[in-house]
Amino acid sequence: MAETAAIEARVSAVEPNPASSSMAPTVRGGRVATLVPMRITVFRRLMADEFGATRAEMLAKDHVLSGLDGRTVEEALEAGVPAKDVWRQVCVEFEVPAERR
Repeated sequence: MAETAAIEARVSAVEPNPASSSMAPTVRGGRVATLVPMRITVFRRLMADEFGATRAEMLAKDHVLSGLDGRTVEEALEAGVPAKDVWRQVCVEFEVPAERR
């Protein structure tokens, strides 16, 4: 019991597990925290804030992202790719500064 509590106390973040679409804990030291999946409405707001509403909509429909297996944003979301993963790929592709990611 004490050993489990010690491990839980060191878990501070949850990150995507590359082997699946589930979230897996990452031990980094600190307190226990959870990472909530990004809602598509939040994703759309981030896109509009970064690129402007019209350009964000066009990018989502037309721009193919290599990090999304050659799919557009819309295709990736429809295929079930988590919005947070799509946002990360958009940030990489368009070199969005870290403070706005």
